[in-house]
Amino acid sequence: MRMKIFSYTILLLLIIGGVSSCKKFLDQVPDDKQTIDDVFEKKASTEQYLAGVYAYIRWENDPWKGLSDELDITYTDDDTYSMNLGSWDRNRGSFNFWKHYYQGIRRASYFMQRVHECPEISDELKTQYKAEAKALRAYFYSRILAQYGPFIILSDAPVPPDAPIKDFNFARSPYDACVDFIEKEIDDAIPNLPLTQGSSQEYGRIKKGMALAMKARMLLYAASPLFNGNTDYAGFKNPDGTQLISQAYDVNKWKRAADAAKAVIDMPDYTLYKELDGTGKIKPYESLKNVFLKDWNPEIIMAKVDGDALYNIDKYGTPYSIGGWSSHGPTQQAVDAYFMANGRPIEDPLSGYTETGFTNTATSYYAAGASNMYVGREPRFYVAITFNLSKWINNYINSTGGTGSGPITVQMYKGGNSGQYTGRNWSRTGYIVRKLINPNSYCLTGDQIKIAARTVVIFRLAEIYLNYAEALNEYSPGHPDIKTYINGIRERAGIPLYGADAGQIPEPAGQDEWRTAIHKERRVELAFEQFRYFDTRRWKIATQTDGGPFYGMDVNATNTTDFTKRMVFETRIFQPKMYLWNIIQDELNKDQNLVGNPGW
Repeated sequence: MRMKIFSYTILLLLIIGGVSSCKKFLDQVPDDKQTIDDVFEKKASTEQYLAGVYAYIRWENDPWKGLSDELDITYTDDDTYSMNLGSWDRNRGSFNFWKHYYQGIRRASYFMQRVHECPEISDELKTQYKAEAKALRAYFYSRILAQYGPFIILSDAPVPPDAPIKDFNFARSPYDACVDFIEKEIDDAIPNLPLTQGSSQEYGRIKKGMALAMKARMLLYAASPLFNGNTDYAGFKNPDGTQLISQAYDVNKWKRAADAAKAVIDMPDYTLYKELDGTGKIKPYESLKNVFLKDWNPEIIMAKVDGDALYNIDKYGTPYSIGGWSSHGPTQQAVDAYFMANGRPIEDPLSGYTETGFTNTATSYYAAGASNMYVGREPRFYVAITFNLSKWINNYINSTGGTGSGPITVQMYKGGNSGQYTGRNWSRTGYIVRKLINPNSYCLTGDQIKIAARTVVIFRLAEIYLNYAEALNEYSPGHPDIKTYINGIRERAGIPLYGADAGQIPEPAGQDEWRTAIHKERRVELAFEQFRYFDTRRWKIATQTDGGPFYGMDVNATNTTDFTKRMVFETRIFQPKMYLWNIIQDELNKDQNLVGNPGW
């Protein structure tokens, strides 16, 4: 079931080439000194080594979706399943990326120390390549910061990338020092990075906008309650007594985050992706779907080709009846987060939401007989969620991969074409994630499997809009840009804007109300893009959102009527220590000055 069969166009030759052709160099460093010296004698092999640094950028096979409150991964042998039930201690190595990112950091540093030796590369290009490696190194540090908190800042000394870490005994730097270090690294790199994408083969290379986006996200996380004056971490100290998390709240951290996000927004290179009809009106559904499917459209800041990611996105999110695994199941909590078409959340008495009855009217999104809870929802809902009696995204319905006469209606109840059966490929929540799936992919078995080409998006402008609005609301509540950029997201989504004009809905009344509105907007706009895990933690709300009963539909029901009932599919455990990831004991044993995270 998990075999990897890929068919896609290689769009980022540098990165993909680095994963394969650079492998022999990575395997030989530093054991074969003559070989590594040879690497930096030639332009091609030097560039391949840099491509190997790029290869440390992660996206798929990470746990962020499955360990957040937005998703269930069906299989009980998936590590996120047992971790959600509390099977998680300091020795658990699942998804521990501490070593992975430090390997990337050290390779980037080694490249920066050696690239000047290559006689076949111009000085100008050497300067650019060094800046790319510096930005990548900063990004890897930022990923450690997001997962583990304070980290060890390694020296720039040319230590071979594979030298045993046990040879060094370093302490973690305070969180704020880590933030300052990353920001300086990025700021130092930016002047020597290209501004524009250039040729298609250059699309994946680090540009100024990518580096600025990295900084904006990192500073937003740093300003958030988990790290900004969190007194719960008063005892989090190095062996010498150094405080690792500042105990004083600093509102100016939000200003730094807002300024960094605005710097990206002000670049002329990026705009929200919109598809228009013949009258110039936005087509929300098409815009929201294709922003992920049209490579390097004007909203995309950073992306990469990842064969594992494409395969898993399409297979996990395609219903079983069409050859998928039906195994990325949105929770009812995630489903409930989507607004109604009138722009109001379902708990708003004026939203018109109801869970009573079934519709007699079929649409392009669902068949007649669908529950009224799915009727009249916003376009992002229909882009992202496969629900009972929803229509699939294309006409590929027969067993040989041929084109049918119309889209299949997905039946999620027991015995339905994609519901519970004697096998394992069915959703425990009664929903499937369809966001990010390419309608041109075939997920049928055997030779029919075809995964459509596209990149995986890492940074896009919509996130930056939301980052900016959130930071601005904390630093300068009432600033008009807050409404401007949230309304920009809502306009593209096809729902009413906040305001007092005809057709608009009343805007939030104050800072607290705007904070709630921004959090809601962020949850919906960025759903299933690996943000929710970090958002609930940095906001310090995971004890409320990530533990307790988790709901879906009644997947044991054998018909639509009985199926449409909220049922607990899992009771999760979240402990305060889980706000930061465990550093495994093996890593702690290597470094006597490395302290573990609180509670582990």
